[in-house]
Amino acid sequence: MESDELQIVSACQKGNIEQFGKLYDRYIRKIYDFIYYKTSHQQTAEDLTSIVFMKALEKIRTFDKHTNFSAWLYRIARNTVIDHYRTQKFGVNIDDVWDLSSNDNLDINFDSREKLKEVKKYLGNLKSEQRDVIIMRVWQEMSYSEISAVIGKSESSCKMTFSRAIRELRQEMPLALFIMFIHINIFVRD
Repeated sequence: MESDELQIVSACQKGNIEQFGKLYDRYIRKIYDFIYYKTSHQQTAEDLTSIVFMKALEKIRTFDKHTNFSAWLYRIARNTVIDHYRTQKFGVNIDDVWDLSSNDNLDINFDSREKLKEVKKYLGNLKSEQRDVIIMRVWQEMSYSEISAVIGKSESSCKMTFSRAIRELRQEMPLALFIMFIHINIFVRD
């Protein structure tokens, strides 16, 4: 964890919760994007993101300084999404809840949107854990260490999962589409 993050968390744990705003500002977009990829609904993503930060603030005193704050926050986000789907009883397999950003908010051309739809189809053929690792690694730009802390597997297991998923995608996707997939985070980011 960055030393300034550790200082901010330490200040929050000592009762200076105004400092939490710095962590909020640093992670709000990343957590929102992560949740939006899982829900594909703006209002739901906004609501769940608020819940994640409320939970984080409530539990900040239990945060262990030897843990990665980013991974801790993503774990809260992941569990919040799972809880949301459990309580809503959508009849959807929680493991299959995922998505990339909606094309409604993107300022990209029609051809790119169509290719993005194709990428989603190929990602849909992967196992849920593979999708999660790819989304966190490619779109969230998380390290394997952070991913392992979020999903509760070893770093080497996450690397292997990512490698196998990429190999599967390479074998099934046309080359041009695969290249777009690797660079697609240009389209889904600000």
